[in-house]
Amino acid sequence: MSAVVTKKVLREGDTLRKPGWLKKRLPRGPDFENVREMLARNHLHTVCQEARCPNIWECFSKHTATFLILGDRCTRNCRFCAIGHGPMAPPDPGEPERVAKAAQILGLDYVVVTSVTRDDLPDGGAHLFAETIRAIMGRLPHTRVEVLIPDFRGDASALRTVLDARPHVLNHNVETVSRLYPLVRPQADYRRSLDLLSQAARTFPDIPVKSGIMLGLGETEKEIEETIRDIYDTGCRLLTLGQYLRPSKDHLPVARYVPPGEFEAWKEWALGIGFKAVFSGPFVRSSYRAKEMLKG
Repeated sequence: MSAVVTKKVLREGDTLRKPGWLKKRLPRGPDFENVREMLARNHLHTVCQEARCPNIWECFSKHTATFLILGDRCTRNCRFCAIGHGPMAPPDPGEPERVAKAAQILGLDYVVVTSVTRDDLPDGGAHLFAETIRAIMGRLPHTRVEVLIPDFRGDASALRTVLDARPHVLNHNVETVSRLYPLVRPQADYRRSLDLLSQAARTFPDIPVKSGIMLGLGETEKEIEETIRDIYDTGCRLLTLGQYLRPSKDHLPVARYVPPGEFEAWKEWALGIGFKAVFSGPFVRSSYRAKEMLKG
């Protein structure tokens, strides 16, 4: 996808009005602010804040969050993502223990850890993922840990480093259909993401593998079906489907707002081909109600 075409798409902007089903009442009460202040005191980032997740009020008010490690700047510049990119700081060796402490303060029995993409690091940050898993389990031995990892540029040894720490769920998002990768994820590769899911499923078949895609970026029904089948063929059995929402005018516009009934139809279709659990809906994100998905 050429830079000229990309600039044209961004310049055109959203021409669609946001439908009623995407309007959400914000929870009230002090819990949201308490969680936000605790994270700030411990110098921690969350994907909830950095990616401007629409579920942040709900999750913080329920004393939960998705921890974002390896800093708050990404080496990539995906055109759907609100996380900043720019100069990288070295990994903080104290971060795993601070994440574990925060999870303990929040009383979490299920923790989701993700990261920015760090192509500047030899292992893509895999070692810090592993240390974070171990730190959480050290403080909270009965807590389950889900990791949402980048593609590590296809480095099998980096993936193995994370899996050797024995997370309870290994999550990596495919994000969109193959045709749209040059526009949506120009520094990523569709097949590389599928290969990572396959490697994870083969290496530790007892660790559930999870992935997700966004709808509303211009994909066709046939492409959605093909992508879900591709994900299933990797051995992945947990799937999330959510609505793409434009985080700012500098990001890709929404091509279509997908009705809730269509999300429900895709859920039933994916379950029908063999997925064990599928969360599908306008506000679904890869870590949204992750504990419930694993139970399902």
